[in-house]
Amino acid sequence: MTYPPPAGGPNDPWSQPSTPPVDPTLPVSGQPTGGDPYAPVDPYAGMKMEQAAPVAGPHAVPGYAPAGYPAPGYPGYGYPPAQRTNGMAVAALVLALVGVASCITAPIGAILGHVARKQIRETGEGGAGMAQAAIIVGWILTGLLVLLIIFYVVMIVLAITMDTGSSSGF
Repeated sequence: MTYPPPAGGPNDPWSQPSTPPVDPTLPVSGQPTGGDPYAPVDPYAGMKMEQAAPVAGPHAVPGYAPAGYPAPGYPGYGYPPAQRTNGMAVAALVLALVGVASCITAPIGAILGHVARKQIRETGEGGAGMAQAAIIVGWILTGLLVLLIIFYVVMIVLAITMDTGSSSGF
């Protein structure tokens, strides 16, 4: 192949008459015909949008969903619906954690944690982690409470046995 191709012939693009130059003052389709040619253009002006629920207030924008909510008509966008948390799991965790200070509510929290886990398995509610934490914390604190009681009993028994030999009676 030679470069440039030979001139002439019906398929030669160089021998065809060129089109006259376009007048830059004539409007071209798709361009604004009047006003400021550099004014911003809304690229979404021709799109159809479902109307959002009316929003009250001075900052309401027609056609748009309120801030923080997904756009209407588009299911699956935004956050998933919140899963309901089992109330007994919350109460069990609170009682187990309060058991750190009182030591009496810890076994109650552990038992409620077991009941909450059973309810969560049956209903599919959320809060399984809270129930598990209540069980763990509750039984650990209950074990520590039992050890503390055993320690006090041993100390009292030792104090009584040590004191009996030294009583001389006044």
